[in-house]
This record gives sequence, C-alpha cells and structure tokens, in this order.
Amino acid sequence: MSTMAVTQARTGGMTSDERFVILASSLGTVFEWYDFYLYGSLASIIGAQFFSAYPPATRDIFALLAFAAGFLVRPFGAIVFGRIGDIVGRKYTFLVTILIMGLSTFIVGLLPNAATIGFAAPVILIASQVVRRELGFDFIQEVDFKAVYKNCSVFCEMVLIPEQARRLTVMACQAAITRRGVAVLILPVDVADSAAVDELPYRVHTNVPVLRPSETDLDEMARLLAEGSNITIYAGAGCAGAHDEVVELAKRLQAPVAHTSRGKDALEYDNPNNVGMTGILGFESGYHAVLNCDTLLLLGTNFAWSQFYPSRATIIQVDSDPMHIGQRHPVQLGVVGNIKDTLQALLPRVSQRKDSSFRDAYVERHEKALKAQAARSVPGKRGLIYGQYLSSVINRKAAEDALFAADDGTCGVWMLRVIAANGKRRMFASLLHGTMASGIGTAIGLQTCQPGRQVVCVAGDGGITMLLGDLITIVSEKLPIKIAVYDNGALGFVELEQKSEGLLPTYTDLKNPDFGKVAQAMGLWGRTVSDAAELESAVDEWLAVSGPALLNVKVAPMELVMPPFIAPEAAYGMAMYSMRAVLHGQAGDVFEMIRENFPK
Repeated sequence: MSTMAVTQARTGGMTSDERFVILASSLGTVFEWYDFYLYGSLASIIGAQFFSAYPPATRDIFALLAFAAGFLVRPFGAIVFGRIGDIVGRKYTFLVTILIMGLSTFIVGLLPNAATIGFAAPVILIASQVVRRELGFDFIQEVDFKAVYKNCSVFCEMVLIPEQARRLTVMACQAAITRRGVAVLILPVDVADSAAVDELPYRVHTNVPVLRPSETDLDEMARLLAEGSNITIYAGAGCAGAHDEVVELAKRLQAPVAHTSRGKDALEYDNPNNVGMTGILGFESGYHAVLNCDTLLLLGTNFAWSQFYPSRATIIQVDSDPMHIGQRHPVQLGVVGNIKDTLQALLPRVSQRKDSSFRDAYVERHEKALKAQAARSVPGKRGLIYGQYLSSVINRKAAEDALFAADDGTCGVWMLRVIAANGKRRMFASLLHGTMASGIGTAIGLQTCQPGRQVVCVAGDGGITMLLGDLITIVSEKLPIKIAVYDNGALGFVELEQKSEGLLPTYTDLKNPDFGKVAQAMGLWGRTVSDAAELESAVDEWLAVSGPALLNVKVAPMELVMPPFIAPEAAYGMAMYSMRAVLHGQAGDVFEMIRENFPK
C-alpha cells in the first residue's frame, strides 16, 4: 500500500524541495566551473608571480598543477564540511565555505613572489662531523669547522645533544634570514643518528624593524647637508631596495652619485646623477667627484681604501651596522639606520637646490668616460680581441635579466666596467674576499637557484684551470650555464701588480690547452675563437645553446686595466719594469704593451 502511494506521488512531478535542491546544485556547479575558468585565465599571471624562474610554458603548467593539487584535499573537505552541515545546517556551512574561499584568495595576494623570496635567499649549511667520542683526537676526517666557517658565516654552532637540535636549527634559520648570509650547523654523525626528542616549540622570528636615526640626528644630518656647497653621495650595497630614495635625495641636493662595485646593481640604472665607481676599478669621474667634494654622504658602504676618501670634506655616514661607522675614515657624523628608512625620514628635511654646476660637471665627465670606454671596446688590429670588446659583445647580446658571475681579475674588472646594470641583471664576484676562481662555483649556485634565467660565467684562464672538475658537475646536473673564458695565457691581474711594483712577471705564464676542445671532451658545447671577425657570430651561437656551453676567447695578453689615476709609485714601478724587461731581452713585451694600450 505504501509502495503504491509513493509511486503515485512520483507520477505527480517533483516537489518544491526537490526543485530547490536541483537548482542549488546547478548553481554550485556553475560557481565551481566559473572558479575553474577564473583560475585558468589567471594561470599565466600567477605563474609569472610565483614561478618566474622558469620559461613561460613551464610557469603555466606549474600554476595549473598547483590548482590541481587542491583536488587531492577536496574529498576530505567534502567529508568535513558535510558533517558540519549536518550539525549546524547546510545554509550556514555554505556561507562559511564561501568566506574561507574569499579569505584564501586574499591571502594568496599577500604571499611573497619569486622575486621577493629570491632577493636575499638565506643559506643553511649542515656540516657533518665525526662522532662526539672521537672529537679532539685528530680522528680521520675530523675538521675544526668553527675555525673554518666562523669568519665567513653569520652563525656557526655545533649540535652537541639531540635536545639542542630544534633550538639551534631555529637560531641558524633566524640568523641566515635576518642577517642575510650563510648559517652553519655542525652535526656529529651520532647526533644525526639519534632519535628526535620533545623540545619546546621554538620557531623562527624574522620581523624586520624600522631602523633609522633619531630625530636629533636626522636634523643634524639635514643641517650639515644644507651647509655643504659641493656634495657627493657615495653609495654601496646597503642601498639595495632604496634606489628611488637615493635618486630623489641626489636630485634635491644636486649631488653626483658615485657607487661601489657591490652597489652597481642597485644604483647604476635609471640614475641621472650616476658618475660610476671610484677606486682602482672605477672611472675618473667617480674618483674625482668623491675627492673634490666639500661634503661626502656615505650611504650603506664600508669602502676599504682610505686613500680614495677626501681629506678635508665633511663626511656623514649612514650604515645599518654600527661597527662600520668611522671604520675606514674619520667622519663628522655617523648614524645607524637602514638606508631606505633613513632617507624616507630625511627627505622632508632637505630642500631643493638650484645650482647644479658641481653635479653637471661630473655627470658630463662620466659620459665622456663611458664614450672613451666604448671607443676601447672595439676589435683590434689584425683581428686582435680585447677583453673589453668581448665584454661589450656579451653585454649587448645577453638577456635583460641575465645573472653574471666573474672570477676576480681582469675579466671581473671588464664585467664591472662594461656590463650594463638595468635593474633586472645581477653581477656577482668575490668583491669582499678577492677569492680567485670563484666564478664557476657562483654560476653553479645561481643556475641551481634560478633555473629559468640565463647565467653567464665570466672566467679567467687561470680560474677555469683551477676548477676544470666543475665542468663535469655542470654537465652532470644539466645546468645550462654559459662560460666565457678570457684566455690571455697569464694570471693577468697578478702580472699587472708585479709590473706596477717594478718586477718582471714571475710564475704568471700559463700553458693552456684549447679550452673549447676540453669542454667538448667533457660533454659541453665548446668553441675557441681567436679572430675578432668571428666573435659576434660565435657569441650568438654560444648563447643560443640550450645546454651548458663554453666559449674560449683568445684575448689580447698585454691589455692593461687602467685605473682612474696613475699614482707616482705605480708610474715609477712600470718604468722600472720596462727597463728591466729591456735589459733581460724582453723589449718586445714592452713594445707590445705600449702598442695595445696607447692608444688603440
């Protein structure tokens, strides 16, 4: 009887509740498919934000895979929210899920993108140590890691017992992130093999404070700047992230901006006040702008060479590290502060100046220096290839966001002088330690960290010889690094230092193999170029290779790195070298040096 009643009720059509359920389900499906459509439309934008290190197609795939990963948790969400709906009601549960979706979308907009995360990527180095009972007995492979790493890391400690593991790991992470460097954890093998223990819930704190001088110090800075007539800003790596503030301050002060080698990436581009580097690696415009000012404002720099500071100027120094204040040269006012925070607080206190004659003179001098540099960056006679010319070709043909890594030496100087910064490129070298042959190791790290970007290693022949084994690493890891070898057959910078001291070059000659053929034997694309007429096409071919490639270029062996000024001691030293070379039957080297450098 009941079955017949139900059958009769069904033939009468759907109830209003059933229609409502079908309508709600249909709307839910439309809402869900609209979500799919919206995410698919934004996949290229999301990919560019969070996967910018990869090619465009790979970015889109990763973005869609991230969305697809959400389907793995949907069944669990259906169970959880379905049960909540049974308890509190489906209507309220639906509203809660919509609210959660909206908040999730909002939070995605707050996440740091790939560029923000990668700007100062911290490093944790875990150094494996021998078992604790053998420490102090010169056991096999026992190394005093604290002595090795203490002076080149921001944190270096050993985990002595399992109960320290979490706390020391948190401290290492915190140090690496906040101090922007390498943190070292030394881990004995027996501690690593131990079972984890319960520890207090230590966690990493990385809040960045506003760091700027007091109001009194800011007023004093503004007063000293107002008293100056010819003001120069000398800025370093501490100005990273403060480009606009430095440019605006220079505009108001009508001040030329010289920068250190480490400050090049942050300040050279889009800066009408730029006058280049000073020091041995710099241009005469930057050198004289610093020496001839009456007020020098040091921003985020700890430039080491005191002879390049003015002797009678009022010097103001701003640095985030209080130990840097007045460390290289006496200063009248030294304040502690982050450059961006400090300048944002200082700018309202600085009035716009009208007289730009001091600034204009050194900007014009810098433009002349760049033209002179360009005039030297050309093919030589009889097909000779100058290192500056090779660097200029690489500069023109490399990607806009390329990462450059250089060995210390002449090739590193040409990178810093010739390769143009544009706000996207980055240039790396061992500019604090002066470590030889650091280019390839740096390039390996950069390419591993940024797999989608072009990485160019500017290597000397001495440096590549020291690290030939790393070419196998590059091939094994399939890293598409582009290596340019400046093959001049000598340790060029060492040879230059010996000549400037009046000595004949000693132990600087290199008996090089054909690095192009060596690269081919190791599995890289390889080629050697010795004629300037072939260089442009060779660089095109080299950069177009999809995998690792090495271009060996025979560059002029006697090309000199000319400093912005010639000290009397250096001039006397070169004269003594020339005389000794002639007396030892090496007059041809002297004439070749003169022919290659004065003028081309």
